Amino acid sequence: MWSIIGQERAVELLKRGLAKGSRAHAYLFVGPPHVGKMALAINLAQALNCEAEERPCGQCPACQRIAAGKHADVQTIVLPEGESENEAKTKISVDQIEQLQHSSNLPPFEGKYKVFIIDQAEIFSIGAANRLLKTLEEPPPKVVYILLTSDEHRIPATIISSCQRIELLPMPADKMEKALVKERGIDPDKAKLLARLSHGCPGWALNAAMNDAILQQRTELLDELLTIIGADYETRFDYVAHWTGKQAMPERLSLWLEWWRDLLLVKTGAGADVANLDRLSWLTDLARNQTLAQIREMVDGIQTAAEQLRQNANPQLVLEVLMLSMPEHGKNGGKKAEY
Repeated sequence: MWSIIGQERAVELLKRGLAKGSRAHAYLFVGPPHVGKMALAINLAQALNCEAEERPCGQCPACQRIAAGKHADVQTIVLPEGESENEAKTKISVDQIEQLQHSSNLPPFEGKYKVFIIDQAEIFSIGAANRLLKTLEEPPPKVVYILLTSDEHRIPATIISSCQRIELLPMPADKMEKALVKERGIDPDKAKLLARLSHGCPGWALNAAMNDAILQQRTELLDELLTIIGADYETRFDYVAHWTGKQAMPERLSLWLEWWRDLLLVKTGAGADVANLDRLSWLTDLARNQTLAQIREMVDGIQTAAEQLRQNANPQLVLEVLMLSMPEHGKNGGKKAEY
């Protein structure tokens, strides 16, 4: 049973290939973070090694060991734990690919195929990419490589051309909402909110459904944003001084961008489509006090700030400029920031 939700087209392509015995020696799964690339890779590894007639069954020892990450013939190369894609200080190294090559040349130990899953394949070092290309051009038998990426433009074209490319698309919100309720038993109101906030990526929605800390952090960051909008410049700069060098900004700026896009929707009469459904009254109030030009300017400003930070611009300067361009909504009486 293919357990991934919302990727029927990708699953059908893989099932058809396996049924015809025409599996690829290498796949490239492309899609945004949390859209289901790893889940699909695990499902494919199960299908290749499943002991049942209908593959993957999810119940046989091989399927269960792969799902638990304990199968000797299924290996995953991932970022060090705790590092996000934006914070990675290392790249997939030559040594890691050399170990992969050595293992590839050994026969399967307990299954039918050896499967190597390489997460965030866009972070190859140049040397590692060249080594992997040689492996892909001369693949050993009974070996399948699965590369996962959210940014295929950073992967050498020669590697892409050596793989069967399968794109995973974000799910429509209404479809995800129904799947979360029907297949995962999530409360309908919560499922509706998660479907909007996930932007079509079920992995994020499922993580948030199981981990209350994710939505709690979002609540805290939104409350912080609303304080900043109503604050004077001194207070805003206090926040910047607190963040700089201490906290990663990509997640915060992503949430801000989503907030101002929601304001844009409310301002143009499309409030029913906002992501932050639980804050619709706040959005409506703010939209009344800001012009369409101000909202658009802020969307552009956040996107510019995010790009400048990716290019290693001075974080404090970038964020102070953003604070100066942020529209005000009332005053907080000069109240100092509380952290």
